[in-house]
Amino acid sequence: MFAKFVEKRFLGPGREMKASQFALLPAVEGETVFLGDSITAGGQWQEWFPGVPLRNRGIDGDKTTNVLARLDVALRADPSRVFLLIGTNDISFGHKDDEITDNVRTIVQRTQITTPHTEVYVQSIMPRRAKQAPRIRKLNAEYKRIAEDQGVTFIDLWPALSAGDELRPGYTLDSLHLTGAGYRAWAEVLEPLLSVQRPLSDRALEGAIRGRANFGERRTDRSMSG
Repeated sequence: MFAKFVEKRFLGPGREMKASQFALLPAVEGETVFLGDSITAGGQWQEWFPGVPLRNRGIDGDKTTNVLARLDVALRADPSRVFLLIGTNDISFGHKDDEITDNVRTIVQRTQITTPHTEVYVQSIMPRRAKQAPRIRKLNAEYKRIAEDQGVTFIDLWPALSAGDELRPGYTLDSLHLTGAGYRAWAEVLEPLLSVQRPLSDRALEGAIRGRANFGERRTDRSMSG
C-alpha cells in the first residue's frame, strides 16, 4: 500500500509531465534511443557518446507498463537502435516476475513490428542489494531468453557493475542509482555498440531540419504571445 501511495503521490505527476514533454519534442529518424527509468534518465549520454545522434527517453519511476504506454512516442521517428533498461521499479512496487517478463517481451515485439529496422538491445537489470540478487538473476535469465527468442541482443551489465551480488562500491550511493564511476563503467560496455553510427538518410536529414525549424517557430510564437 505504501509503495502504491508513493507512486501515485510523488512519481505519477512527474512521470506524466516528462512523458508529455517527450510527446511534443521533435524526433529525428535514425537516432539512437535510450529507453528506461531513472537510471537511464540520469545518464548524460550525449556527453558519454559525443557525435552519436541520440535521445534520452528515461523517466524516473518508470516500470515496464509505463514504457509500454509511451512506446509509440519513443519509436515514432524510426530509431536506428533502442537500448532498453527496465524492470527494477517493477520489483520495488511488487509486480510479479511473469508480468515483468511478459511486458518486456511485448516491448521488444512491438518495437520489431512498429520499426522493423531498429536494432533492439535488452539490458540486464542492474545489481542492487545482495538480498535481491537471486530474483534479479532469475529475471535476467528470462530477459536473455526473450532476446534470443526474438533475435535481438542481450547485454549483461553485471560483470561490469557488480561486486559479488551487489552494485560495486563507488558505483552507487543508494544501492540503486549510479555515480559517475558507475555510468562510466556502463558506457564502456555500450561503447563498442555505439562506435559506428548509421548515416542518416537525406529524408531523415530533411526531416530533422524541418522538425527543428517548426519547433523553433512554435517557441517563438509562444514567447511573442506572452
